Amino acid sequence: MANTSARTLRLLSLLQTHRYWPGEELADRLGVSVRTLRRDVDRLRELGYPVEAQRGVDGGYQLAAGAALPPLVIDDEEAVALAVGLQAAAEGAVEGIAEASVRVLAKVVQVMPGRLRRRVEALRAMTVPVADRFGGAGAAVDPDGLTVLALACRDSEQLGFGYATADGRRSDRLVEPHRLVCLHRRWYLVAYDLTRQDWRTFRVDRISTPQGGGARFRPRALPAADAAEFVRARIEGVPRPYLVEALVAAPAETVRAQVGRWGEIEESDTPGHCRLRMTADSLDWPMMALGSLGAEFRVLAPPELRSHLADWSARFARAAASAG
Repeated sequence: MANTSARTLRLLSLLQTHRYWPGEELADRLGVSVRTLRRDVDRLRELGYPVEAQRGVDGGYQLAAGAALPPLVIDDEEAVALAVGLQAAAEGAVEGIAEASVRVLAKVVQVMPGRLRRRVEALRAMTVPVADRFGGAGAAVDPDGLTVLALACRDSEQLGFGYATADGRRSDRLVEPHRLVCLHRRWYLVAYDLTRQDWRTFRVDRISTPQGGGARFRPRALPAADAAEFVRARIEGVPRPYLVEALVAAPAETVRAQVGRWGEIEESDTPGHCRLRMTADSLDWPMMALGSLGAEFRVLAPPELRSHLADWSARFARAAASAG
């Protein structure tokens, strides 16, 4: 019976992650015969799941749209990712989403098993939200590693991990973790570094194999108003290479709708134009952002961007000529 129940849950999970499954392919994924698959599908229907079947040589199964959302079957990593995503939406500035996200987050956490709820609650409690005007491509982090850091922050437990600096140098660190901060679409750990005897910020995507050491500590006073201010002061104190400014022949609201989250847009004295400003580690991203607008533009700064544009233009022209 236990195997049958587990297989039924696996079947439901597969149906929820794929719009349509051919019958033989679905049976192979479950490791059962087509006849057994039909019995499992009937069992799901008895439980109230609207599973549609298509007969014939190319027959298969899919979940039909129902009047109510059926219970979701998700694994541990998906549950934590869902809770983190809902929390981010609840703290965002998208009109009409924040309130609904709070309600859904409460429901999801309420029905989680205790072991998952502990991880999610730690992540929520130990993360400092930051109102962030800028975006860009965020660095991917491991959800499991992120929750290990959050639990260590919550439990005031020493933490050991490997760390890679921006220039690739690697070292082992032992720290007293304080808080997690998400800023500019990157995660940071604020902690007291026991080796260097000073407060540090660590990019979470550069942390490897975090492990709690078991030793508890008495939290120290952070030399800042809060963890978010500490991280912002550290990373914004480092000058970024390029400050890009361009005059775009399009209304501000049009440009803001396309690239507003990656820069500042303001109206220009020239009717139908606006000024776009953004910071970047390289010139490639501003080039693509400006090109995606579908409007004429003039580069005001930096001079290097004009040279970059000329180089790209020449390459595109050669590509167009060779294609012709």
